[in-house]
This record gives sequence, structure tokens and C-alpha cells, in this order.
Amino acid sequence: MHVVYPAVVAALLFSIGVYGVLARRNTILVLMSVELMLNAVNLNLIAFDVWLRDALHSGQVLTLFVIVIAAAEVGIGLAIVLAVFRTRRAIELDRLRDLGEP
Repeated sequence: MHVVYPAVVAALLFSIGVYGVLARRNTILVLMSVELMLNAVNLNLIAFDVWLRDALHSGQVLTLFVIVIAAAEVGIGLAIVLAVFRTRRAIELDRLRDLGEP
């Protein structure tokens, strides 16, 4: 297998994630776009680990760390979104620009 195919798929996933972060107004969709970017990084780590035939499988170990960090990020991000929704009754990013009380 060539390393080009997973690299192109990862680049497309990362590009879609960047577009989602920059264009979306909903906080949940922004968090999902960040997860998409992290999955693109995971795909690159695994593809290059297989391509380089690393004996220690460093890419796979780093992928596990990224998955753990992504899970923690989702948990904390959703907790913040729920706390903001309870106080402001909105999760659109444009309505949350100011830090003061409504």
C-alpha cells in the first residue's frame, strides 16, 4: 500500500475539519470538527508507522494518546457547553462573544 492514499484522505479530513471550525456557528459542530481533525492526525500517524515499519510502533502508541486526549476534550467541552446553555439558553458562538452576563 502506498502512503499517498491515507495521506490524501487525512488531508481531506483535516481540511473538512478546519472548514467546520471556521464556518460553523454551533458549538457542538465545532467540537465535532475538532474531533475530525484529530482523526486525520491519527490516520497519518498509523499510515506513517506502517510505511516506516517502526519496530516500536511509535505511531500507534501516539495514536492511543491522541484518542485519550480527544475523549477528555469531548467530556470537558460538553460539560462547558452544558454549563453555558444552562446560564444563557444558547450555544451559538456568535451569541457567546461577550463574557459578561446577558
